[in-house]
Amino acid sequence: MPPSSGTSDTPRPSRPGWEPRDPTLSAPPPPAPKPRRAGRVRRVLRTLLGLCLLGVLLLAGAFTAGYLLVEIPPANAAAVAQSNVYLYRDGSPIARDGEVNRENVRLDQVPLGVRQAVLAAEDRDFHTSHAVDPKAMVRATWNTVTGKGRQSGSTITQQYVKNYYLGQEQTLTRKAKEFFIAIKLGREKTEEEILQGYLNTSYFGRNAYGIQAAARAYYGKDVEQLDTAQGAYLASLLKAPSAYDVTTHPENRAKAVARWNYVLDGMVTEGWLGHAERAAARFPLPQTARPATGLSGQRGYLVQAVEEYLTGHGVIDEKTLAGGGYRITTTLERAQQETLVQAVEDRVISRLDPARDPADRYVRVGAAAVDPATGKVLAMYGGIDYTQQYVNNATRRDYQVGSTFKPFVFTAAVQSGAQTQYGMPITPYTLYDGTNRRPVEGWNGSPYDPANEDDASYGEIAVGEATDLSVNAVYAQMAVDVGPAHVRRTAVALGLPGSTPDLTASPSIALGPATASVLDMASAYATLAAHGRHGTYTLVEGVTKGGETVDLPSRPARQAVTREAADTTTSILRSVVEAGTGTAAQAAGRPAAGKTGTAEDDRAAWFAGYTPELATVVALMGQDPESGRQESLYGALGLPRINGGGAPAEIWAQFTREALAGTPPRDFDLRLMPGAEIMPPVPPMPDGPDGPVGEENQDPYLTGEAGPGAAVSRSPLPARSSPRQ
Repeated sequence: MPPSSGTSDTPRPSRPGWEPRDPTLSAPPPPAPKPRRAGRVRRVLRTLLGLCLLGVLLLAGAFTAGYLLVEIPPANAAAVAQSNVYLYRDGSPIARDGEVNRENVRLDQVPLGVRQAVLAAEDRDFHTSHAVDPKAMVRATWNTVTGKGRQSGSTITQQYVKNYYLGQEQTLTRKAKEFFIAIKLGREKTEEEILQGYLNTSYFGRNAYGIQAAARAYYGKDVEQLDTAQGAYLASLLKAPSAYDVTTHPENRAKAVARWNYVLDGMVTEGWLGHAERAAARFPLPQTARPATGLSGQRGYLVQAVEEYLTGHGVIDEKTLAGGGYRITTTLERAQQETLVQAVEDRVISRLDPARDPADRYVRVGAAAVDPATGKVLAMYGGIDYTQQYVNNATRRDYQVGSTFKPFVFTAAVQSGAQTQYGMPITPYTLYDGTNRRPVEGWNGSPYDPANEDDASYGEIAVGEATDLSVNAVYAQMAVDVGPAHVRRTAVALGLPGSTPDLTASPSIALGPATASVLDMASAYATLAAHGRHGTYTLVEGVTKGGETVDLPSRPARQAVTREAADTTTSILRSVVEAGTGTAAQAAGRPAAGKTGTAEDDRAAWFAGYTPELATVVALMGQDPESGRQESLYGALGLPRINGGGAPAEIWAQFTREALAGTPPRDFDLRLMPGAEIMPPVPPMPDGPDGPVGEENQDPYLTGEAGPGAAVSRSPLPARSSPRQ
């Protein structure tokens, strides 16, 4: 039978690729998902970790490279630049000679409260933190990059690096250098050294660099004298010097006071200031801002003279002094300096009128005052204004001293016991021939016959009166009698430099062709006032740099000439003031001695004088302001001639009177040469060349009428029949 087409239980034969389905099994599960998301996270994390590690490695490498490559550079020029500060004897300022107003001080010169105020304002963690503050640097860098303005946050060490080694520019390169240098500096220098450097380099406004300059600029005192409240104000200025200057910006006073309070409150927080002291503090209003003390007026002349003194005496060489940083206290007395300037103003400057008198264009004035007891220069006048007339008229050595030299001739005569050509001792009463153009005797050199002033002839005349009237013929002969070489040695011993031009050993030496300075002459006349004892003049009381004292040369005083020689000279110079060419000096109102002098062709007029307490020399000089050539003073001040008994003696009298005001007048304590105290009898006189010698023709030195100064000194007189000198 054929197979049935119906259903059958017989299994269907299998075919390749087909298998019967197990009815017991459920539907197959879906395939498992691939781990794609988790893998991506792991890969991102691994990448980030790798980048972080790479970043750390790069940063570490960069730090290492930066630390190794960035060296601590030399200080920048602005950071080490300092001025030399010049002070009067009382410590008040005269001037500073540099553009940078800075004077470095040691840290121990800054009061502790002032130091702590600076830390409270700028870096309260200075003593406990590291040299750099990374967070603050990142913040400052971000602000710089994003243009949000300048913002600091640097530590004091970093600020010091910026001030001292780098500069003020706000760049990433400078910030990076600052970072590495600060780290190195923190390892190599002590906290004290860094803080000291910071205080000396920071800018406080008013052109004041450093805490010392700031103390002077704002409070007119040295840093050692600042109190805590003042220090807190200076510390507050560091943030915004100009904005917080309450005298120049009064509208910002509230902000400045708030900053000051912030500083003091910070000191309390840090335990540096007690609550009671804080409560008692009052805002210390600074002094009004003043123009920078430059070299105008007399200041430049004073600075110039002091610098010449320091370099000339080997205290500091010129190059080192130019480097700055010196604090120089002079011997100058502020009150006397101002008095001298006023006297010149009153007696000369205020009277000049070049439009009326063209010769007034030529007038120059130089003056110097010296304390005879110490040799210290107390006052000096160098010219109308250092910025207008550069040459210092008090120290220049190009004008003849004229007859102010004559007293040195007489001093040499007494010192050596000299005699005339005819064996008579030279005293104030020795007679000489005062005939105009009388040739000198006893001189083996070229003939010499000097003219007297105005070609006047005096006949026989005593030395004292010849000094009163400044008779050239008498003193030229006296120089020969004494010996010109000895006269020269005496002048140098009294105080003139041995290098003084035209100090020649010839008869002309007596007439003053030497071109010494006003200061040289003041030193020499101070020796006469000091009874012949000479101490080299000095302009400097003390010098320091960085708090260290600079040694000054010793100035041992010595007896330059005998007391009798000096005092007898003083006796005849007193008569010059009382009855001679220097009577204008009587206005000083006290015992005085002095001598007038006129240079050749009236190019200079001098008065040199002294009291027991003060020696002062004044000179008027003629100089063309354009060519610099020396000019005659004829017609200046509306006068036909200028002589030492005029404006120079008037300046001397006014200055001396006011400089010594309040000091009781003191007479000279003179020890005269033997036999000079008592006037000997006057022998009978034969007729003179101009008729009988009567009362009206008698020499005042013979009658005792030459003045109080002359009356105290007499010596034996030669007979009138002696040959004339």
